[in-house]
Amino acid sequence: MAKTLSSQPLVGITLDSEAAGGWSKFPWYAVRQNYAEAVKDAGGLPILLPHEPEKAEAYLARVDAVMITGGAFDVDPALFGANSRHETVHTKDRRTAFEAALVRGALERDMPVFGICGGQQLLNVVLGGSLIQHIPDEVEAALAHEQPNPRDEAGHDVALNGETLLKSICGAEVLPVNSAHHQAVKEVGPGVQVNAVAPDGVIEGIEAQGYRFCLGVQWHPEFAITPADQAIFRAFVSAAA
Repeated sequence: MAKTLSSQPLVGITLDSEAAGGWSKFPWYAVRQNYAEAVKDAGGLPILLPHEPEKAEAYLARVDAVMITGGAFDVDPALFGANSRHETVHTKDRRTAFEAALVRGALERDMPVFGICGGQQLLNVVLGGSLIQHIPDEVEAALAHEQPNPRDEAGHDVALNGETLLKSICGAEVLPVNSAHHQAVKEVGPGVQVNAVAPDGVIEGIEAQGYRFCLGVQWHPEFAITPADQAIFRAFVSAAA
């Protein structure tokens, strides 16, 4: 019924989770406000999704699109067939299980899916791809992908590739983006296309054109550093409508 009560598409946004301590003496969920604000400003109605893997189908029956957010954690390398685990890897297994179930179910429904930063990495793994576990150890002369300046400023540029959904949305050859990650897409899954690359060769964007809207970006467009960032959210919400 919820879908019929508003003309605004209902966009499910995944939360991050933290153990007891800090803000609360008990385990807690959190997400930056600008994720929800970016969806709202693009014409969507944001709703936050707690990590309940067994309820993924119930969530999907109620929302019109799914956005997988980032966070200070990593996808378990075992999920993409790695035989070793870098010492920097830190996982949140229940969150990943929930997000993977959500993405699989959304893609089965051809529901719009948008992955941001770690969300792009999770999307690529679900689609059959692999990840670089620690950029400084695998990319020669790598940029500072965990930029020292604030996240609401650009850290480096990305080049947009070919005839892709992302390039058509952004209308640009090169974009300045922020950067807050130590992992990245390594090999893309079957049917997945690279749509953006950093100067050091790190993959910054992916899409699967066999779906209505299946897009991932490695940066954080919710900070709206450029008009192209806002255009990405408008395209996502429009696809959900």
